[in-house]
Amino acid sequence: MSVYTVHEPPLGRRESDGDPARFAFVRDGFYWSAFFFSVLWMLWHRLWLVLIGFVVLMAAVAVALGVLGASAWASATVGLLLAILLGIEASTLRRWTLMRRGWSQVGVVVADDRDLAERRFFDVWAAGAASSPALPMSSPPSLRMMNTRDDVIGLFPQPGARP
Repeated sequence: MSVYTVHEPPLGRRESDGDPARFAFVRDGFYWSAFFFSVLWMLWHRLWLVLIGFVVLMAAVAVALGVLGASAWASATVGLLLAILLGIEASTLRRWTLMRRGWSQVGVVVADDRDLAERRFFDVWAAGAASSPALPMSSPPSLRMMNTRDDVIGLFPQPGARP
């Protein structure tokens, strides 16, 4: 099962509600495409600042390894480690870019694939919109405090209780 974060784009000038067709679902996990095709992956997802930072980092690492007189094996290893790091952090970089562009995170969904994640999210979203249209989707659910004596979590006794 994969975890997806759901992001809503900022409203346009003439929009009163967000267009569900424009929502972005970002899977959490390792991105093989970012690992193998890093620059192309960044261009595809329009991660311009990430791309500039990546190119600057790779150039700085190449210069540093050249100054240190590192072997080709060491340079390849450092490049592989940076590619692995990019594959691991690809979803975080996409979320960061979306947030910088004004997108808001409206939900988290656990599903086997993206289609099922979209179906689950929009089922809950539509049911929530039908039952309480005045509440925005991004508002957190209200939390209530449980004060009954039976509400013990785990093996810890309640404060003030005697054995």
